[in-house]
Amino acid sequence: MTQRSDHTIVPVPVDGGELPVRLHLPEGGSGPGLVLVQEIFGVSRYVEARADDLAALGYVVAVPELYWRVGLAATPEDGPIDEVLAAGMAASRELGIDRAIDDVVAALEWLPTVAEVTGPVGVIGFCFGGGVAFAATARLEGSDSPATLVSYYGSALPALVDRAAHVRVPSLHHWGSADTFIPVEAQERVRAACEAHAEVEWFTYDGAGHAFDNPHPAFHDADASRLAWERTVDFLRRHLPTG
Repeated sequence: MTQRSDHTIVPVPVDGGELPVRLHLPEGGSGPGLVLVQEIFGVSRYVEARADDLAALGYVVAVPELYWRVGLAATPEDGPIDEVLAAGMAASRELGIDRAIDDVVAALEWLPTVAEVTGPVGVIGFCFGGGVAFAATARLEGSDSPATLVSYYGSALPALVDRAAHVRVPSLHHWGSADTFIPVEAQERVRAACEAHAEVEWFTYDGAGHAFDNPHPAFHDADASRLAWERTVDFLRRHLPTG
């Protein structure tokens, strides 16, 4: 993963205040846009590194700090895994998915107005963010919709599956076969609903658990992470080309 972290923070007006959005620019200064939606741990070092990876590919990457509404940018990343998980789960519950969706919709509506964005805008989300990205795409069905969607093990997707009919853009989904939060049976129900309405690329990684792309030792599956990222880069190059 790349780690540059030379971003700026832009306040985006939303209902109830201003949403802090971390803006990562590519080396060339401009390109298509991507909204990156955080996992339950907030805009963590890992999320920042993935934003830098995407900027290195040529994208203008916007990372909304969804936990601003609960007074946080991120929850603690270090310490016993039970405490790390508990902090993330508590923050996501306090925020609530509906407010998260509202703010991601606002970021998706704002990003095309940024001068450095010279092409279409897509959305990518991890864990909590994978479900939020899906729901935001459904909300913006039609001409305002993002051009493409990438979801890594979207934890809320089984609860949001009734919105699949409104996601009409090409999408890429990554799942682990050993995900204890969303079992394979639930994953397949989401797959069937998504494939009924749009072009879907769906990959399941044998033996990988939930959050396998996160480098924390409790979650990480190096082989699944590497292959999923290669597929993500290929998908974006085809559906959201930078040149």
